[in-house]
Amino acid sequence: MANIYDIRRYGTAVFLVISVAVVAVFVYFSNSLIKDLSAQERDRMQIWADATKEIVNIGNAAMEDTTGMMSVGVDMDFLLSIIERNRTIPVLLTDDEGNILLHRNFDLPEAIDSMMPYYISDVNAVFLAEKLADLRNTSNVIPIDISDGNRQYLYYEDSKLLRSMSYYPYIQLLVMLAFIAVVYFAVLSTKKAEQNKVWVGLSKETAHQLGTPISSLMAWMELLDSLGVDAETVSEMNKDVQRLSTIASRFSKIGSKPQMALSDVNGVVSRSTSYMATRISSRIDLSVSLYEKKLPVELSDPLFEWVMENLIKNAVDAMEGHGSITVTTGRERDVAYIDVEDTGKGMSRKRFKTIFNPGYTTKKRGWGLGLTLAKRIIEQYHSGKIYVRASEPGVGTTFRIELPCRVQ
Repeated sequence: MANIYDIRRYGTAVFLVISVAVVAVFVYFSNSLIKDLSAQERDRMQIWADATKEIVNIGNAAMEDTTGMMSVGVDMDFLLSIIERNRTIPVLLTDDEGNILLHRNFDLPEAIDSMMPYYISDVNAVFLAEKLADLRNTSNVIPIDISDGNRQYLYYEDSKLLRSMSYYPYIQLLVMLAFIAVVYFAVLSTKKAEQNKVWVGLSKETAHQLGTPISSLMAWMELLDSLGVDAETVSEMNKDVQRLSTIASRFSKIGSKPQMALSDVNGVVSRSTSYMATRISSRIDLSVSLYEKKLPVELSDPLFEWVMENLIKNAVDAMEGHGSITVTTGRERDVAYIDVEDTGKGMSRKRFKTIFNPGYTTKKRGWGLGLTLAKRIIEQYHSGKIYVRASEPGVGTTFRIELPCRVQ
């Protein structure tokens, strides 16, 4: 059964690796798309720069033509159409000294007066100067060599489309990770709910099946007593029959809210260990160290005794017939704790949580439900914690139970 949890752990790791790989592929292609779009915008800006250069050169040639015969209408209209078609990419054109010669497609703080389209207000001038300073720190600049000693610079921002697309990989990453997390936890929750139904059904059916033979045994105990069988023998047998009845009652309580009452943890632990002390090997030393004061805790005594017996039985099995078990109670602030320490074979740290999984067991016989039910009883019914406090292979293991304690 232990291999099931190894496979599940490896399966979870494989699922996460595949998920990360899928996300990485999507992000890679998204980034490739953005890079291609950015390259296309730079090509457009290069064409825009070349058109600007040609317009300036044609203007200079027209000014030098003394005959008045030069015809540049077709070329000028074509070049101006290139300039005009750029309505998405914000552009700044400057001279060698950084003076702004032209600007397009910026959301200026003040609207441009249609009567004076080339007039730049002080507010807009400050805005454009700040934009120019920002763009100088980027690679979005294209130098334009107009003539010897005359160079202009074309600065441009990414278009709104490209800026929006640049956020897409991160949004996609977050959405996919959220989706994977939701699917993963949904599967875990569904499996856990299904397991709970199985354990509850199994427990109640076990209690039901035990009911008839226990009632019969009780009748036989009365008959043995009336037949004059040794009283001490009958008394010990009766204790075990009563214990069977208690066990059946515990199973019947699984899945329903148990009746809680304020109890002293020391008293419940003492009763559990006293019962187990007479039913384990004489080669195993079971010692108890109780806190000097009462530890008042809201408990379901039958269920909590079951937890203690399970921990002690596990400790006995871990020691394979000889060793020592030490049960210690104590208090830290508003928490009462119970430690069950054994000198058994111990375990590695990676098993600390696995041992509480349903069906996990290192024994040749057993269903691996004891610690699972113990965890359910402590955490769901008593609002406490149960965990492996310490363990070392070949040295032993210490289980700890923590319960909220009433302040006195």
